[in-house]
Amino acid sequence: MAPPSGLVTLELDRPAPAPDPDATAEGYLVATDDGSRIHFVEWRGARSGTGVPVVLVPGLAATTAIWAPVARRLVGERRVIVVDPRGHGLSDAPFEGYEPARLGDDVVTAMDGSGMGGTFVLAGHGYGAILAAVAARILGERCRGLVLVDGGWERLTETLDMDADEFARGLDEPPEVMRTLARYLADRRGFDPQTWDADQEAAARDAVVETAAGHVVRSIRPHALEASVRAMFDYEPLAVLPLVDAPIAVLAARDDTARRREAALREAADAVVRATGRPIRVARYPSDGHNLIRYRPADVAAAISSVAA
Repeated sequence: MAPPSGLVTLELDRPAPAPDPDATAEGYLVATDDGSRIHFVEWRGARSGTGVPVVLVPGLAATTAIWAPVARRLVGERRVIVVDPRGHGLSDAPFEGYEPARLGDDVVTAMDGSGMGGTFVLAGHGYGAILAAVAARILGERCRGLVLVDGGWERLTETLDMDADEFARGLDEPPEVMRTLARYLADRRGFDPQTWDADQEAAARDAVVETAAGHVVRSIRPHALEASVRAMFDYEPLAVLPLVDAPIAVLAARDDTARRREAALREAADAVVRATGRPIRVARYPSDGHNLIRYRPADVAAAISSVAA
């Protein structure tokens, strides 16, 4: 008998709810065991859902605001928590504690600090997918599902063929983009004008700080960005994903290294199915860039609902 396939298509049969334009996010702080404060927001809407709660984790140098298009669709079905990773947004930015295991534990601490007991669905974007995966492993049976939005299944040194230092150098923005806030926002709007709205502008503004001279700089501190990049490159998916005791779904965007990323995804899926008997379900978006939260929020929300069913 042939071994089971480790990778199957993610069927989004159930459409995501319409977004709630009046939903709002309320912020909180919770202390970790090393004294660092982790910030998270809970979304509240007109309706109160009873589905499995979901915890969302932003990507590198982003904040909780980036998840708004998805949170607005989920808030009527379930409680929705979004966590600022250590060093990001309104969370503390200590000089230590950026190992993947510590960062995953920060996510769990925020979840428990929210007062939600029982089980959860976790979803993360890019860097946040790594943290969500580590948190899912820590949670064990308390994790009902894991959604990796364009990240979390690969060893970056292999798929990108570069090290952490080279990757970090490539994050620099062109000086003309950062010259004024207006230019920066115009650049972000230009990625896809059709999806630019008040939530996208809020997320873009959250990621930078305007200086007294009128220029903008990243809101994440340089030491926290460097440490977070190193955590990304230290992550070993084959040591984490097979230990996740829950269904895993992947949403994969267009990428210049698509062939290597696909090979890494198949390797991870084979390891997961051998360990758990469950394949990884995948939806591919070859026409869309990395920020699927912006470009495909309904699909991301539907994927989260599908693993929580």
